Amino acid sequence: MAYVVTDACTKDFVCVAECSTAAIAPTADDPKAGTVSQVFINPDECIDCGNCADLCAQNAIFSSDDLPTDKAGFAEKNQAFFQ
Repeated sequence: MAYVVTDACTKDFVCVAECSTAAIAPTADDPKAGTVSQVFINPDECIDCGNCADLCAQNAIFSSDDLPTDKAGFAEKNQAFFQ
């Protein structure tokens, strides 16, 4: 199980700064930050701690087990960012 960022993300980078494993990208100073509409979680690096979801004021981050059906495509979108 990993966490997944959905389209409610406003790219405030709070979760990126607080991720203990650096599984969330891009960072605010990464040139890619200007080319994407949200941040993404690398499912291979996520340790499922849930800190990012707890910090997200927009409620844009879900455990993959709790991802709403209408947001299921965001699991693939998060993974694709890191390929």
